[in-house]
Amino acid sequence: MTDDFTDEQKRYLEGFAAGQGIARVTRGFGAPAAAPKASGPEGVHDEARAKTIAAGGKLVAEEDAKAKRNGLDIWDEIRKLADEGKYPKGTDVFLWKFHGLFYVSPAQDSFMCRLRIPGGQLSPHQMAGLADLADRHAGGFSHVTTRANLQLREIGARETPGLLMGLSELGLTSKGSGADNIRNVTGSPTSGIDAQELIDTQPLCREMHHHILNHRELYGLPRKFNIAFDGAGRVSSVDDTNDVGFSAVRVPEGKSVPAGVYFRLRLGGITGHHDFARDEGVVVAPADCVRVAEAVVKVFSEHGDRTNRLKARMKYVIDKVGHEQYLAWVEEKLGRKLARLGEEDCEPRPKVEREGHIGFHAQKQEGLCYVGLVLPVGKLTSAQMRAVAALAARYGGSIRLTVWQNLLITHIPLDAMDAVKRDILAMGLDWQATPIRAGLVACTGNRGCKFSASDTKGHAMVIADYVEKRIAMDTPVNIHLTGCHHSCAQHYIGDIGLLAAKVDTGGDETIEGYHLYVGGGYGDAQAMAREVYRDIPAAEAPEAIRRMLAAYLANRGSATETFQDFANRHDAEALRKLFAMKIEAAA
Repeated sequence: MTDDFTDEQKRYLEGFAAGQGIARVTRGFGAPAAAPKASGPEGVHDEARAKTIAAGGKLVAEEDAKAKRNGLDIWDEIRKLADEGKYPKGTDVFLWKFHGLFYVSPAQDSFMCRLRIPGGQLSPHQMAGLADLADRHAGGFSHVTTRANLQLREIGARETPGLLMGLSELGLTSKGSGADNIRNVTGSPTSGIDAQELIDTQPLCREMHHHILNHRELYGLPRKFNIAFDGAGRVSSVDDTNDVGFSAVRVPEGKSVPAGVYFRLRLGGITGHHDFARDEGVVVAPADCVRVAEAVVKVFSEHGDRTNRLKARMKYVIDKVGHEQYLAWVEEKLGRKLARLGEEDCEPRPKVEREGHIGFHAQKQEGLCYVGLVLPVGKLTSAQMRAVAALAARYGGSIRLTVWQNLLITHIPLDAMDAVKRDILAMGLDWQATPIRAGLVACTGNRGCKFSASDTKGHAMVIADYVEKRIAMDTPVNIHLTGCHHSCAQHYIGDIGLLAAKVDTGGDETIEGYHLYVGGGYGDAQAMAREVYRDIPAAEAPEAIRRMLAAYLANRGSATETFQDFANRHDAEALRKLFAMKIEAAA
């Protein structure tokens, strides 16, 4: 069966699918699947569903829901439920996510709204406006996410229309930030102000963002999809953890493509499923990136699994057919070949500054600097949001969210640094972080997410407080806490990663706890963390981590050896012996 159908073939598949649905009812397998529409830009998804059914596959409930009703077209239903003060039920909970609205019951009887902020950049006006919306329609705070994005929480059933309209009036949107869509497009947070960057990625993030918003066929994919641009600046966008990563490189004279700055194409990253994006041996000119990304997404849409949500990411298509076949399909979409060039033919990427997202750093603009603020596991109160906005506005700067759950304020005059420090402290925040807090990352946790097995944000703060009082680290260490297998906090790339679990106590109840991993990294230090302990009660995790760090400081090969290098030169059993861990309740 070919990928493209004639009109006659489409009519045949429509009839075949309808017949299959009738047969399912006759055999007692429930209601028939919706007949494919095969019309309009989103018809590509109807055709993919028809192919699945024709091949004998059974669509998952989410695919049936998308076939019956496009999640982009439910504004009237959102208004109706809001007027009635009710929350969605059944597969409507899934469809509401097309508008960024997540009904988070049973964790909370409320909505969470996730925004779309291309490249993580906000104007002072937008941040101040979001603070007002947080007070008016939500819980009076926001969370910075690991996709350089913002989430508003504790949104009542009646508040959704006012919130969505308010976002639009600020020049923002939440459309497609959840469900089976392309998530927030990330880029280098120091774009345009970084002396070492090869290219400013913000224009590409914005172009990709608006391209998605204006192409309905890029919604309703087999599963979610992530795209990142890395401009080779001092702060990484962690592009190798994305489905599509564009990594800037400089190509010198004498190669098979003209000299200049290109992006290397990486495909298939999904660290929650134990994979980084792989370099495809391809370079893409900046002007071509959006069209190449679109082609990659369309191939995924046609070939992604719509029968098993656990296998519905792009990685599994590549695993099945191979990288060369996937690229051949992409080239078919583009109508041309992609330029092949080995990594060895490109200049090395400038080094990432591990703590470049924290503290004061010079900009490439003379006399100016940016400051990275430390946010306690990504949380900002509405008052702090307004204060950040006012500070950025005072100096004509912008606000940059990062994948490390913090933010930068740009364009600060060097002679204003002391005043800015006082202003930051007055907000209840800081520009300085200990080696523990600089890389402390936590997902929402079970206070606001039904999937999480533990209170990750709460436990992260307890771990930081406990460890900092008992051990003096002289080098940064990344600690990532994630609440479930979705790995929103990317525990597999942390120096120390914690995956939440329900721990059996031997009685009738379970308690919150974690599996512990070590040795993860990204970029030049790319590695998937390995499990060293299972089922550590949450109350004992702080002491377990203290022991790990103490063992590292006592046994590292040199003062420059990182925790990751230390962990990865020992196997798991050797590490357990070095840690000499006796699980005891934290004092």
